[in-house]
Amino acid sequence: MQSELILNIYKVLGLGGVAFFLGIVLTPVLAHYLYKYKMWRKDARTLSPDGSGTPIFNALHKEREVRAPRMGGILIWGTTLIVALLFWFFGAYYDGPFFTKFNFLSRGQTWVPLGILLAGSMVGLLDDLLLVFQKGGYAGGGLTFTRRIILITLIAALGAYWFYFKLGTEVIFIPGLGDWSLGVLFPIFYILVTLAVFSGGVIDGLDGLSGGVFANIFAAYAGIAFFQNQIDIAAFCAVIAGSILAFLWFNIPPARFYMSETGIMGLTTSLAAVAFLTNAVVVLPIIALPLVIESLSVIIQLSSKRFFGRKVFLVAPIHHHFEAIGWPVEKVVMRFWILSAVFAAFGMILQLISR
Repeated sequence: MQSELILNIYKVLGLGGVAFFLGIVLTPVLAHYLYKYKMWRKDARTLSPDGSGTPIFNALHKEREVRAPRMGGILIWGTTLIVALLFWFFGAYYDGPFFTKFNFLSRGQTWVPLGILLAGSMVGLLDDLLLVFQKGGYAGGGLTFTRRIILITLIAALGAYWFYFKLGTEVIFIPGLGDWSLGVLFPIFYILVTLAVFSGGVIDGLDGLSGGVFANIFAAYAGIAFFQNQIDIAAFCAVIAGSILAFLWFNIPPARFYMSETGIMGLTTSLAAVAFLTNAVVVLPIIALPLVIESLSVIIQLSSKRFFGRKVFLVAPIHHHFEAIGWPVEKVVMRFWILSAVFAAFGMILQLISR
């Protein structure tokens, strides 16, 4: 029993470490092609989602947005995919307990989040490519907001179908109250949660901000899955966290490249899947509190402008508001990291002690 526990610890932490070092090795290759083909914005964004101008944002980020490539998120999902396939291959074609143990691809635990990670990332990659090579429209090009929502909803619907009809999932766990059955409403709830998490993707706006926050979130879910003995999910989350840390190594100010939509869309959609697989979706707003704050700040700002004709924040999302009042980027980013680490740990503990 103890030896199995030790092997599981080695599996989760070891695979996370493999992902980190592989990501570090792959970064120069990715960066070479991103710079070679000038995969950055050709002009800074000038419009907000409601069509109004963004003079404060433009003053803060006009130079940054056109100096570093997008699509750094390729490093995250690319590294995760390579590690998954590598250990699956060794486990399938080479005898020995080591490779069998370290293979974390399994139908019941990791097929769904990995598939959703890749699907979301491909949508994000399309958005990034359009943004780089075309001008005009919201934020200077890319998929329209409506089209992004439609595509994310389709991905969420496929995930909801798999959970409800293939895995037979219709129950969520509420700390302090126990299991609650949603019945036929489960697929709708799954889609709504995915869209809510996706809305928190607006956090990807400062060097190092989203990387540090998402690393904390996935580390927390790795811990939850580990103590639930869902070792493959724990390993999957650890691999993503390790890949994010490799990305973060090159994304801290000044950023070598940006995560952009190909990273954000994949991470947010797969995070929702992981939350449901671990039956820890109710604590998701706590573990991912920075995403909630960011999303709410945009909703509040747009609602206030629409109904009251004035802004609540100088600029939204809220991390740009802190920039606008004079906080250095590093201060904003590190305080979000601290907030993320504290609430990720708190949410994980709440989930575990309630079981």
